[in-house]
Amino acid sequence: MESYHADQLAVLGHPQRLALFRLLVRRYPDAVPAGELADAIGARANTASTYLSSLRHVGLITQSREGRSLLYRLDATRSRGLMDFLFAECCRGRPDLCGPSAFPLPEGNAIMPSRKYNVLFICTGNSARSIFAESILRREGGDRFNVYSAGTRPYSELNPFAVETLRKKGYDIDALRAKNVEEFQGPDAPQFDFVFTVCDRAANEDCPAWAGQPVSAHWGMPDPVKTVGTDAEKSLAFQHAYGALRNRIQAFVALPIGTLDRISLQHAVDDIGQTNAGEPA
Repeated sequence: MESYHADQLAVLGHPQRLALFRLLVRRYPDAVPAGELADAIGARANTASTYLSSLRHVGLITQSREGRSLLYRLDATRSRGLMDFLFAECCRGRPDLCGPSAFPLPEGNAIMPSRKYNVLFICTGNSARSIFAESILRREGGDRFNVYSAGTRPYSELNPFAVETLRKKGYDIDALRAKNVEEFQGPDAPQFDFVFTVCDRAANEDCPAWAGQPVSAHWGMPDPVKTVGTDAEKSLAFQHAYGALRNRIQAFVALPIGTLDRISLQHAVDDIGQTNAGEPA
C-alpha cells in the first residue's frame, strides 16, 4: 500500500500533472474534456494526454468517453485515500502537525448555523451569468442571503442583452455593476458561506482559497455572450441562461441549509450543478 501511494505522490511531483489534478478537484464532480484541460494548463494536446494518463494509471482520476471526446474526472475515493494515508501514516494522525493552519477544517460534521448567509457568484467577466445569478438569488432568497457577484477578468462591463433581460423581468438594474473578484478578497471583504462559479473558464482558474472555507460548487453553463446571429437569437440565448440559473437557484433556496451538515450540503449543491440546463423562464 505504501508503494501505491508513493507512486501517486511521484506523479503529483510534476508541476503540470499537479496542476491538472488540482483543476479536476476544483471541477469535481464534473467530467472535463481533455482539450479543455490542455488549454487550461497551456499544454499541447499530446502532452496533456500523457500527464492525464499518468494520473489515471495511479488511480487519482478516471476516464470516460462521450462521442469522440475523452472526459476526465477526479476519483474522489482514491484521492481521499492518499490524504488519509498522509495523515495517518506520515503525520501519525496528529492534527497539530499536519492539520491546516490557515484554513482549519470544520469540527466534525457540523451543521451550518442558521443565519443570513453570504453568497458569491463568480464568472470570467461578471457581465451576464453571474449578474443573473446575483439578481435572481436576491429576489428568490428574500432576506436569507447577502448576495454578490464578481469576475476574474481585470476589466469588464455589463452585457446589454443581460441588462435588458433583467429589466423586462422586473428587476432593479440601477444598482448592478461589473465587479472584479479582488474586491472581495481584502481584509474588509465579507466572509462567504457559499461560492459558486457559473462559467467553466473561471472554475478552471487557480484562484486563492477563500477564508472560512465556504461551501463551493461549479454551476457551469454555456455563455450566452458568445451567441452569434440576429438580436432575437441572442436574446433567446440570454433567456435560456436566465432560466437555467433560476431553476438552479430555486433548488438552492429550497435546501434546508440550517438542518444539513456540511458534507450533505456540499453534495446537495454539487447535485444542483449537475441538473439539466432547463428552459427559459
